[in-house]
Amino acid sequence: MTASHYGRDAWIPASQAGGRPQPEDKPGTTGLYGRLQEGMAKSAPRAAALEAVRERAHRRVIAELGAAFYDGVIGQEELRTRVQRVVLTALRAEKTPMSSAEAAEVERAVTDDVLGYGPIQRLLRDPTVSEIMVNGPDQVYIERDGKILPTKVSFLDDAHLCQVVGRIVAEVGRHIDESSPMVDARLPDGSRVNAVYPPLAVGGPFLTVRKFATEPFTFEDLVRAGAFTWQAGELLRACVAGRANILISGGASTGKTTLLDVLSSFIPADERIITIEDAKELQLRQRHVLSLESRPANTEGKGEVTIRDLLRNALRMRPDRIIIGECRSAEALDMLQAMNTGHDGSLTTVHANSPRDALSRVETMTLMAGFDLPARAVREQIASALDLIVHLARLRDGTRRVMKVTEVGGIQGEIVLLQDIFVFDHRAAGAGAGQSLGQLRATGLRPQLMERLEDRGVKVEAAVFAPSTDVRAHVVTSYNTLQAARTNGRET
Repeated sequence: MTASHYGRDAWIPASQAGGRPQPEDKPGTTGLYGRLQEGMAKSAPRAAALEAVRERAHRRVIAELGAAFYDGVIGQEELRTRVQRVVLTALRAEKTPMSSAEAAEVERAVTDDVLGYGPIQRLLRDPTVSEIMVNGPDQVYIERDGKILPTKVSFLDDAHLCQVVGRIVAEVGRHIDESSPMVDARLPDGSRVNAVYPPLAVGGPFLTVRKFATEPFTFEDLVRAGAFTWQAGELLRACVAGRANILISGGASTGKTTLLDVLSSFIPADERIITIEDAKELQLRQRHVLSLESRPANTEGKGEVTIRDLLRNALRMRPDRIIIGECRSAEALDMLQAMNTGHDGSLTTVHANSPRDALSRVETMTLMAGFDLPARAVREQIASALDLIVHLARLRDGTRRVMKVTEVGGIQGEIVLLQDIFVFDHRAAGAGAGQSLGQLRATGLRPQLMERLEDRGVKVEAAVFAPSTDVRAHVVTSYNTLQAARTNGRET
């Protein structure tokens, strides 16, 4: 749900997108780079002439303003104005005849090359694009409305693409070359960037940009988009306010970080919050927030700071809440210990295909800490630490939905018991044209943690858990399964 963070159309299907313009589908929007790469015989001489104009204008900008790019005296807006002024002067001096549209394209290409990120700059500005995938200089794809689409945007060659990647990573103090061919970075607006160079990238370089939402999602946004119902949202709000420990699970690009960001907005403003991420994505609205970001090793293999290192340090910073962007490794053990030793109300995400699979992944990551712990001891820690699992999925129409809200109900024998509070019913009506059918429905079961929340002054109306006739069969199945697990000491 990504302050990965996706554009709003990643949650809202195209049928509800309000007829937003689709820049890549419009005729005449290929751009200078795209036309240079089309390879059509009749346009090749013209494209070559325009490229020559662009190169001359580019050289003039560097010759006249080169020092201004490095002294830091001139602000970014003033620098952009000066670049545009120099480009216009250069174009007026050109003898090559150009239409006003071609001159505007050359100006934009030079400005994007000098100050921005080349051909993908306008994709970064496009609010309907949520992700940009560069599979080499002449293959650029985007994600819009949750679907991957090809574009006509292209780079001039591998060197041009490498130049843009180098500019991106240099701005955040990272380095990429053949000796260190992978890098994770982020743009100034928070968008997440991953780049891979040859020889690891066969046919590359490859570049992936997951855009940062300029306007953070709100609870109301996700309810309107159909991500979950107000009943499920009310339960989640109460659980966050009542300091329940919540694990958000789901596959890749299902919106875990976006939901984590929305849930964090329910944390009271007077609490001290520490966020820990690989690349900062969360956009918390509270004032008392401390954001920590991991650091990879340098070219000498030194200086690495992991999520686990940051989590251990965060425990010494007197946090009221700890939010981990994603658990991937041994930090899961420290996270469970923190949840079990007074840091209630912690939130994190994990890649998994179901709530049960999420518990298995947490167990596996805990064992990655290097301690030879019995499986039952690990599961007891998990059952004691976690209160709620929210599972997300991406449906076939590209929309992201909450599929289950599941309570962790303790341990029976060797099995951690789970109880579904809300379940996505694929047969439910309510979807619009072109959307996948289905809706999140209550099972009718009341979570055991409600008593603890009420002790902390947080109440949830009984209507939130009112069962739906469409999911009564699921309730019966879940109840029978739970009873069988308690009887046999295992859960099927």
